[in-house]
Amino acid sequence: MGASRTFDKYEGLGNDFLVIDAAREDDLSPADAAALCDRHFGVGADGVLLLLPPRAAGADVRMRVLNADGSIPEMCGNGARCVALHVARKRGMAAGTVIVDTDAGPRACSVDDTGLPARVTVDMGVIRLLGERAIEVEGRRVVVALADAGNPHAIAFGAFSRSDAEHLGPRLATHPIFPRGTNVEFATVTSEGLDVVVWERGVGITLACGTGACATVAVACAQGLWRRGVPARVCLPGGALEITVDAEGRAVMTGPATHVFSGKLSSRG
Repeated sequence: MGASRTFDKYEGLGNDFLVIDAAREDDLSPADAAALCDRHFGVGADGVLLLLPPRAAGADVRMRVLNADGSIPEMCGNGARCVALHVARKRGMAAGTVIVDTDAGPRACSVDDTGLPARVTVDMGVIRLLGERAIEVEGRRVVVALADAGNPHAIAFGAFSRSDAEHLGPRLATHPIFPRGTNVEFATVTSEGLDVVVWERGVGITLACGTGACATVAVACAQGLWRRGVPARVCLPGGALEITVDAEGRAVMTGPATHVFSGKLSSRG
C-alpha cells in the first residue's frame, strides 16, 4: 500500500467488509487486500470493497470486490448493501436510492436508514438458470443446480450438515467443471423460505451471501419448491434476508447493513 488512508468496516448479517475510497483499481493490490482481511495479522474481513468512480451512466459509485484471498469476484450482494449505506450516509441521505456500478452491471439500492439496523433493498437483476449437473466428490454423487447471479453458483438441495458443507464446499467450488470456480449453496426448504449455508469462492463458509440467497430462491422457484412473487425468508448463519423472485426471474433482496467502525491504515514501506 502507498500512503495511509482511512477505511470503514461494515457488515451485512456478519458478512464483513472494509470499505475504502480509491481513485484507481491499482490503488490497492490483491495482496494488500488479503493482508488487510487476515483476522490475526490484519484488520479482519471477508473482503475489501474498493469504491471507485462509476463507469455506468447514472451510477453513483463503482464497487470493486476483493475477496479475503485476493481474488476478484464479479458481484457481492451483501457488499452492495453496505456500499449503498456508506454512500447514503456520506451524502446525509436517510432514505433514497443509490446506484452501485458492479462488474456484473449497475444495481439500484433503496436505502432506509431511519431505524436500527439500516435496511437496504437491492434489485439484483435476472438470475440466469443454467441447468443441473451431477458431480462425483470422493465417491459421493452430488446434484447441483447451476445459476448466475452476476457470479456463479452451484446449489444443492437436501439434508446437509455443517460438516458436509465444510467438506464438500471447497471440493465442489474448485471442481474442474468450474474453470472460474463457483460459490456453493447447501439448501433446505422450510415453510417460510429456505435455510442456506454458503461456501463462498475465495472466502470459505461465510455468515451470509446475498447473491447465493438470490440464486437459491431462483432455483427453488424454477423447481416448484417456492412460489414466484412470494417473499422467501432465507435463513443464513448470520441471520435472514428477504428474497423475492418474479415471473421473469428478477430477484429483489432486502436485508440489513451496519457500520461497525472506522480506522486508518498505516503506510507500508
